[in-house]
Amino acid sequence: MPTSTTPHATESASATRNETRNETATASESELSAASASAGTDNTEVKTGGIAEPSTSRGAPNGSPPSPRQPAGTVAIASSPSVGWLRGVVFTALFGALFIAFSSLSVPLGFSPVPITLQTLAVMLAGGLLGAFYGFWSIAVVILLTATGLPLIHGNGGLAALYGPTSGFIWMFPFAALFIGWVSDRLFREHGRRLAPARLVALAVTLFVGGALLVYAGGVPWLAYKANLSFAKAMSLGCYPFLLGDSIKTVVAALLIGALRPFVPPLRPASRKRPAK
Repeated sequence: MPTSTTPHATESASATRNETRNETATASESELSAASASAGTDNTEVKTGGIAEPSTSRGAPNGSPPSPRQPAGTVAIASSPSVGWLRGVVFTALFGALFIAFSSLSVPLGFSPVPITLQTLAVMLAGGLLGAFYGFWSIAVVILLTATGLPLIHGNGGLAALYGPTSGFIWMFPFAALFIGWVSDRLFREHGRRLAPARLVALAVTLFVGGALLVYAGGVPWLAYKANLSFAKAMSLGCYPFLLGDSIKTVVAALLIGALRPFVPPLRPASRKRPAK
């Protein structure tokens, strides 16, 4: 006997089928969205340590492996400019101490107010080994500290120590180191290269001109002024008796600088050349 279907039952079955189709469509869309998100991660960038880096899930172009990257926070110590400056400050202090030590070694002469010292040897070594910039400051800092009252030159300090008959020689020491360093920087243009005999002779001439003649150019006139002497008398008291000793110091300094300068590390970072536009 056939059964009759009521309109209410037919509407309930249709609604159930519609809900089932909607749930199936929603599930399909969710699966497609998840698949798209999973595939898109290959082209995204992964952030590690605050630095965006491309994901390594895919190989590099042309089949080559991805290039390694430096981890975040890693510091390249060898190429850091601050290391060069710190090294320069240390060498400046060392050669300043050498200048102070050589100043304390003096032999007074009875006929001259100018004593025999090793100050000029320290000036030659400072300029020849440190170059113009640090050679100048290694001597200038000692003189400035002496002016403040520290007994660093011949055990004396204060402005009075820099205003005596021999002060003209002291004032010229930093500029002598500057001149020697300027020339030696050009002779040793390539770091680590030893000087040829001709350049070694040129270095010795530079040391004598800067460490002796330039110092006398400022010291002898001041000696004549402060001691009320004629220029000829000042030369006989403050220059001629020391030329032989200065010649010996020049030879010693030239040999030491020629042997040691190739082993002195660079004290200032190399300047970077700007690319041509």
